[in-house]
Amino acid sequence: MKFSFAKPALPKAGTIVVTVLAERTLGRAARELDQKSGGMLTRAMEASRFTGKKDETLAVLAPANLDAGRVLLLGLGKAEDIAPLTLQSAGGTVVAALEKSGETEAHLFVEVPEGAGIKPAEAAAEMAFGGRLRSYRFDKYRTKDKKDAKPSLKKVCLLTDEAEAAKRAFGKLDKVADGVLFARDLVSEPANVIYPETLADKCKELAALGLEVEVFDQKKLRKLGMNALLGVAQGSAHEPRVVILRWNGAPDAQDKRPVAFIGKGVTFDSGGISIKPAAGMEEMKWDMAGSAVVIGTMMALAGRKAKVNAVGVVGLVENMPSGTAQRPGDIVASLSGQTIEIVNTDAEGRLVLADCLWYTQDLYKPRLMVDVATLTGAIIIALGHEHAGLFANDDALAEALTGAGKAVGEPLWRLPLADAYDKDINTDAADMKNTGGGRGAGSITAAQFLKRFVNDVPWAHLDIAGTAWSKKDTSTVPKGGTAFGVRLLDRFVADFHEG
Repeated sequence: MKFSFAKPALPKAGTIVVTVLAERTLGRAARELDQKSGGMLTRAMEASRFTGKKDETLAVLAPANLDAGRVLLLGLGKAEDIAPLTLQSAGGTVVAALEKSGETEAHLFVEVPEGAGIKPAEAAAEMAFGGRLRSYRFDKYRTKDKKDAKPSLKKVCLLTDEAEAAKRAFGKLDKVADGVLFARDLVSEPANVIYPETLADKCKELAALGLEVEVFDQKKLRKLGMNALLGVAQGSAHEPRVVILRWNGAPDAQDKRPVAFIGKGVTFDSGGISIKPAAGMEEMKWDMAGSAVVIGTMMALAGRKAKVNAVGVVGLVENMPSGTAQRPGDIVASLSGQTIEIVNTDAEGRLVLADCLWYTQDLYKPRLMVDVATLTGAIIIALGHEHAGLFANDDALAEALTGAGKAVGEPLWRLPLADAYDKDINTDAADMKNTGGGRGAGSITAAQFLKRFVNDVPWAHLDIAGTAWSKKDTSTVPKGGTAFGVRLLDRFVADFHEG
């Protein structure tokens, strides 16, 4: 779907979209249309329940004296509540309302009321950003969709007096959207298409953006000593990969240390020998969502030429049961030298991350590390599907990530780390075991496990198991892969680490 910007003018075709504030307060364009149509918009509102609340819509046929096919009233809510997220939601709401309407184009009059606290150009850019996020559709394998089930909307033009400024403001947001949509694609692909080798190949494509891409194959991983990661992969016919993505956007910075993002990339998780129940196992194609978020974030940073040095490290494996698979009771020596007793092969993501975290902190000496993973079902029990879990060994880092998440609508909730939980992963047979005892605090003991591989580097762990996939639409996220975390990490970099 194409998004463009132009000076306000009545279109010759398509749908006209005008904004309405709470209590049916028409914006300037809506008032002019209402007068031009003899009060049609006012009568339509009075005959409906539409009051101008946030994300409310009301479609009416355009009067005969207009060339457009219809008029869509778009509710923005109270003027004082309008903010970037409100506007993104409004843009997504327009796309959702019209994508299967039969219309091919829409023309949205962008008007910012006094008290909104945002410039018109920025408002238009945010609306376009929200619209682009909502326009995502993963339908490449559908061959028999009926015509009325396919999206018809092809173009959205945002009309503002500051069209050129809006276009410039949208430029960087558009690159962030590229990263989000790329991550959603990766998460949505089935496991027979995306597996470690092919996901590594997808990463190689990003070299065109200026990213340095390095791929470690199984031979290299053995040489390095990434035995925790290799143990997870040994039951699969697909060999593992680790991919390093580097963006050197601040070569002249006084502190050249990168910010580091580490992603869990289990391209399919059967549970291994500790096999999962059959019901719902098809969803385990998206157990690589953490790696997709890191890849999408690095794509966004490179796309918008972020002034930061950043490294992304993703560990890519497939966890399968076979005659060569890792067994409960096995002991592996991780890259760090610490030994791990495997008591459950379905607690595999932390093994992948352990080696990747150690490698990252040891080689790159980053200023901080953030890992992203669909790590535990326990986080869904704790937080549902509204917040991702946040664990950190550094309060300032935790606060910065929480603030970035709030700003972009990807909320985090911090959970504790403590010695009492750490003791739950001690074992007589090795330095640690890969799960805690019993069902309690499963997400916390998983984070405590990871903490043993970061040394003193400021570190945060985002458990996105409850937010990586959605079974319902929202205004900017269609159901399916969400790419939760890409916007958050991009905003975190922009607010705290660019300069």
